[in-house]
Order: sequence, then C-alpha cells, then structure tokens
Amino acid sequence: MYRLQEDRLKEWIAQAKPKPLILRGARQVGKSTLIQSFAAKMQLNLYEINLENHPEMDQVFQSMDLKKIIQSIEAICDKVFQPSKALVFFDEIQGTPSALSALRLFFDNPKQYFPVVCAGSLLEFTLESYTSSMPVGRIEYLHMGPMCFEEFLIALDKQSLVNLLENFSIGDDIDAVSHGKLSKLLREYFAVGGMPEAVESYRKQESLKAVQPILQFILDTYRGDFYKYGKKIDQRTLKLLGASFDFIPSNIGRKIKYSNISRDEKSQYVKSAIKLLSLARVCHLVHHSSCSGIPLKIQKSDKVFKALFLDVGLMNRQTGMDWISLNALDDVKLVNEGSVAEQFVGQQLLYDREGVTPPELFYWQREARSSSAEVDFVVSSGDLIVPIEVKAGKSGTMKSLLQFVVEKNLDFSIRFDMNSPSQNMISNSSKTGEFTLVSLPLYLAGQLPRLLEGYRLQSATGSGAK
Repeated sequence: MYRLQEDRLKEWIAQAKPKPLILRGARQVGKSTLIQSFAAKMQLNLYEINLENHPEMDQVFQSMDLKKIIQSIEAICDKVFQPSKALVFFDEIQGTPSALSALRLFFDNPKQYFPVVCAGSLLEFTLESYTSSMPVGRIEYLHMGPMCFEEFLIALDKQSLVNLLENFSIGDDIDAVSHGKLSKLLREYFAVGGMPEAVESYRKQESLKAVQPILQFILDTYRGDFYKYGKKIDQRTLKLLGASFDFIPSNIGRKIKYSNISRDEKSQYVKSAIKLLSLARVCHLVHHSSCSGIPLKIQKSDKVFKALFLDVGLMNRQTGMDWISLNALDDVKLVNEGSVAEQFVGQQLLYDREGVTPPELFYWQREARSSSAEVDFVVSSGDLIVPIEVKAGKSGTMKSLLQFVVEKNLDFSIRFDMNSPSQNMISNSSKTGEFTLVSLPLYLAGQLPRLLEGYRLQSATGSGAK
C-alpha cells in the first residue's frame, strides 16, 4: 500500500550522498514494509538485517571497521555486496545500540558509499539513551505514524476523492455527493484506523468485523512490550504502564491528572509511565502553550497536557466503541459527545506529509473560576497562529475560541465539524471587531497545513482567502 513517505525516500536517495536515515515511529506503523516496498519499486538490492536476531553484530559495530561490517552483511544476507544498487536496512536497531554510533562510517567513507536505513520498534528509548554517541550532522530522520485518511482512501482505490481533497482551497465548496461519500468513508476510518495491517485486511475483505482481531492483537503486542521496559525502569512505574495505557484512550481531550490514573502511587511514577508510552509513540502528549508567539513550543508547559492515543481505530477498540456504536451516533453527537473526532484531527495533524518534522501538537487553556476556557488545538503557519476547535455547534457555542481570538488579537480561526465547508465573519465584541471562522469537514484535517500555507501566502499578496 502506498505511503506518502515514499516521496520523501525518493528525494533522500536521489541526493549525491544521502545521509544514513533513521525511521522513527511506533511498532507496526509500517516502517519495515515501507523500506521493503521502496527497494522493490526502485529496483535496489535490499540487504536487510534484523539486529534482534543477530546480537553478534554488536561486536562488529563496536570495531568501527567498515570492511568487517560489510563482510558481516554479506554473510548474514548470503549474497555478494554490490554498492552501486544497494540499500542496507538495519531493522530493530535498538537491539544493537552500537550500530547507531557506527552510522558515521557509512557517511564518512570516501571510497565506497551506499545508502543505509535504520528502524526499530522501541528505538526512541535507545535514541534517548545514546544521544551523546549519535553521529550528529551525519544522519537524517523520517517520522512515521499510522496511515492518514488520504492513504486509507488510496488503499481503497478512491483516488478521485483524494484528488478532490488535495485540490481543495479555503473558500471552495464540495458537492453533496462527494461530501456524503467522504463522510461515510471517514466513519469507516474511525473503525478501522490507520494501522497498515488493519487497513490491508479491510481493503481485501471489506469486513469491519475482520479488522477487530487485528486491532486487538496490536494492542496486546504493545502490552507485551511493557515487559521489555522492565529491565530499565522502576517496577512501580512498570505496573502503572497498563493503567496509563487503559486510561488515555478513554480520556482523549482531557487534561491529564496523575491522581486520576492512580491515587495510590506517587505522581512521579505515573509521570514516568506516561513518558514511556510517549517515547514508544503509543501516545502523544499535547502540551498547553500560552500561544503568545512563534514558535508555540517555546511557551509550552511541561506540567499541563492532554494526550492522544496512537490511532483512532486502536482507541475505539480499546474503549469498546465498535462500528455499530459509531454509526449510531448522529453528526452532532459524534463530534461533541465523543473523543473520536478530536483524536482523529490530532492524529492527522501530528505527522506532516513528508515525515521531516517530529510529531508535536499544542493546545490552549485558561483555568479560572469565572473565565475557564480551552481551545482544542493551536497550530502555526509561518507567523500565523491559528486556533482550532473540533465542534458541531454554531458560533454561540464557541466561547473559548472567542476568548482566545480576543486575547491574542487574531483575525482567523478554524472549526472542524461534519458539515460542508463554509466561511463566516464572526463579531467578537472587541476592538478588532470581527474575525474569520473557516468551518471545514473533519475529513480535510490532513490538508490543513497546506491550506493554511495557501491562505497565509494569498492573504499576504492581497488576493483573498482562495
């Protein structure tokens, strides 16, 4: 199945001397399959080594002898090494941390060069532990998450709908037939999610029921990973991994309070458990930011955050929300009463199309007795700060958004709902007078970075929103 990151890989390997590339992402998001598919399409000789199965490679990498490393690659792959059409892939590299330090050999060697890719299911732990040994300036990263909605559509042979999404501009309309099709497929995506194995099953069998055992297996696999953490972490933290793993999918969009996860353990252990899940990219922390300037992360709070789960399909499986339940919710209830829509929007926004930027998101909140407020997400495009609400109501229900717009003196905002696109000028009863509210259907969430860039550039030239 096509992944958007293939285009980034083509750009990477087309360089005169590409740096070793490290794929970063949660288990089973398709990192290994991406490299295998890419090598086949580019007609490259793939030398793939799962380092968990070859612990003896640790000493080979420690020697920092490129000739010995190549000899070992030949021996394990049982074929002569041909650098001109080679792609070396070290999978599960976290099993051999010394390989990370040895990556500089592949880039610095002036006589013989060949591209190298690395990946690993618990790689984030290794990267955090071996920062001082990393060959800074000699490697690149490619970040991967679950399949986005557009990739889901491509897998289901809905390229015409993908073209519609990719050519949409703020101010455009979407015809009723296409809107209906996309809304139906969006609900299917909520149930299936973006884990490649689940999408592949749905593509072949067109059965939502057949997807459920796959999602459960993936969840069980993550739970099995907890025991791998046990060698490096406090046992009390280890016990809280399961509690945190269960808590997050049921509390999407809510500020995390450690006491709600466990009243019996000290907050430091709950905090450590959540950090581990975040490192494994099983969840993503959405930090509060004061959002008073660019970049947003400079003003973020490490103590105030909410969390997203890795994938909407996994979230719904974990919480018991099946296709029948999802389909029974009308549009208003789906957006306002559940966390499904916020999980979906956040998931689409976390990973950019190229995979170059590490996944991160922010939101804004004010906690006060008389004027509490919260904006679901806040993003930036250039110098443009954009508040995002995931709501189905009219302007009168957007008290928090109005407070944010007035406080930050903004003139543009986004609302995601289940309706067709619209654009309105909203009075904010302040000196700024009014602001633009662009309402977009949920299925356009993945296009938002492109849409904001187009809006910002066209506004700068005075050509209007479109």
